[in-house]
Amino acid sequence: MFNFNLQETLTVIIAGMAVLGAIALSTGIFVLFRKVMGDELRVIASQTARLAQKGITEEITGLVGNASALLEALNSLVKTTTGVGVFLTLIGFILMVVAYYLGLQP
Repeated sequence: MFNFNLQETLTVIIAGMAVLGAIALSTGIFVLFRKVMGDELRVIASQTARLAQKGITEEITGLVGNASALLEALNSLVKTTTGVGVFLTLIGFILMVVAYYLGLQP
């Protein structure tokens, strides 16, 4: 059915690597920009800070402790999202460079 020689097989592999690299690169950049543009995290962080201030003024220790735990969880979420975005961007870039290098080979 599919009767490929070695050169055609290599071309298909190179094209597949280039497409996968472009997808990974664009997804990584999208994840990084979405994190920067994400209004939800800023709203939650500002509301949590206001909640913590209210808890301090009214001397409610449990509220302050929970607000600080929420801020730590948000910080961890941002770090994780950034790591995923950077990882996808690097993998996409590496795949595209390898596909380019293989494409230059005679």
